[in-house]
Amino acid sequence: MTIHIVDIEHVLHTCPAEPEPHPYDTRRTVVHVIPGGPCRTPVTLRCGDVTTFIPCHRHEPAARQCGACRVIVSERTITNRHPDDGVAA
Repeated sequence: MTIHIVDIEHVLHTCPAEPEPHPYDTRRTVVHVIPGGPCRTPVTLRCGDVTTFIPCHRHEPAARQCGACRVIVSERTITNRHPDDGVAA
């Protein structure tokens, strides 16, 4: 399994149409990637005399991919920030 660890930042604002703070911008930063290794069940493609092996993640849906090709995204931190926070008038 390839694991991607990300930090998420939501930038919030309030507007006359919706007075409750709500996100209008979401940023994701990849912090770390732990590789899963080489594909364990490559797919065989044949065209005439040529045989090619490709990793299963390039051909199969997620449910049929091997453990090494699957991707997991783990959220390390989620931050909500309002642009007016800490700004002196």
